[in-house]
Amino acid sequence: MNWDDTPEQAAFREEVRAFVRDRFPPSYGPDTEAEQSLEPEDVLGYTWPADRSGPDPVRREGARAWAAALAERGWIAPHWPVEYGGAGLSPMEEFILLEELMRARVPTVNGIGAFLLGPTLLVHGTREQKAEHLPPIARGERTWAQGFSEPGAGSDLAALRTRAVRDGDGYVIDGQKVWTSLGQYADWLFVLVRTDPDAEPRHRGITFLLVDAATPGVTVQPIVDLRGDTPFCEVFFEGVRVPESCRVGEENRGWYVAMTALGFERAGIGATIKYEQALNDLVAYVRSPEGRARTRTDRGASFRREIARRHTEIRVLANLARYTVSRQAAGAEPGFEASVNQLFGAELHQRLARTGAKAFGRSGALWERAGAPLNGTFTHMRRDAVAATFLGGAAEIQRNVIATRGLRLPRS
Repeated sequence: MNWDDTPEQAAFREEVRAFVRDRFPPSYGPDTEAEQSLEPEDVLGYTWPADRSGPDPVRREGARAWAAALAERGWIAPHWPVEYGGAGLSPMEEFILLEELMRARVPTVNGIGAFLLGPTLLVHGTREQKAEHLPPIARGERTWAQGFSEPGAGSDLAALRTRAVRDGDGYVIDGQKVWTSLGQYADWLFVLVRTDPDAEPRHRGITFLLVDAATPGVTVQPIVDLRGDTPFCEVFFEGVRVPESCRVGEENRGWYVAMTALGFERAGIGATIKYEQALNDLVAYVRSPEGRARTRTDRGASFRREIARRHTEIRVLANLARYTVSRQAAGAEPGFEASVNQLFGAELHQRLARTGAKAFGRSGALWERAGAPLNGTFTHMRRDAVAATFLGGAAEIQRNVIATRGLRLPRS
């Protein structure tokens, strides 16, 4: 299969590169002390939802100026229809745009709202829901977080216990969500709730609701991870009233809406570019005079073979992402192929982190960035990688999806 750009795609790629050169705010530089966000489309030194509302006025204004520049072109949500603030780009043009933003190491904007909720509303939302929620996302004015996982019901999403009880023309929600990525910065949440506790099988009693984070009864508490950072939070719902107009899809059929959202979550190119850049940085460093002095001297042929394997695996991941987007270009929604992408990428993340640790030997244990090889990038990557095989769906769940939906194997 030929993945080379067509002349039109090559011209669009150059257009994106020129746009970044001309419009990215020079004052909005990366925070070299910040931890890497765990979201696939975020780049080192930037967490756009936090930057746009943070205490630093320079970063805050830079984040908002960058969002405004992207919004002018419809490039916050490039694949959406123009009527909702998108640019109407083809799936491949969107792929090229995201690829070039990642290669330029500048942040994307409104990731969860633009890449998960928005496409889901375009498939399942009412005309009124699209008109209310999509334009603010496309302008960078409203951020979203995903409220799916719960204590005791993370990978087994059908076991969720957060309840929503009918009350007049709406619902009253009680329960708890956990590991909600960047939820402390979100204006709105999209959540799964149980509306039929007696449904069998369990996933048939789940409903998909949109919740304003400012609604009385919503409490958000950041969670500190093993790096000392707070990339996610837990959210408590106590008597939270939500109107019926905030339900997406039918009552008790929210599982199928959620599967659409998760398909879009697992289909991105962002991780591929980050791994490619990390490996290239590692190779350049070990070849440099400083690198030759500070990395292990017994690497030899075995280490070179390991670097070659990582390079090959990154190209495989890139082709998986391109295959997924080619299906979208043909009119198909992301399917089990997106789970292959997610699983392979998560395990590659861990292998790449271990490769870096081997290169640096004892220096790979240096946590403080100042004075550490490559600014401690691979030390921090190794900590990040601990969660890779259960973020966005545990490896076991991904294998089940691949087996049952892809290979058509029996469930038992």
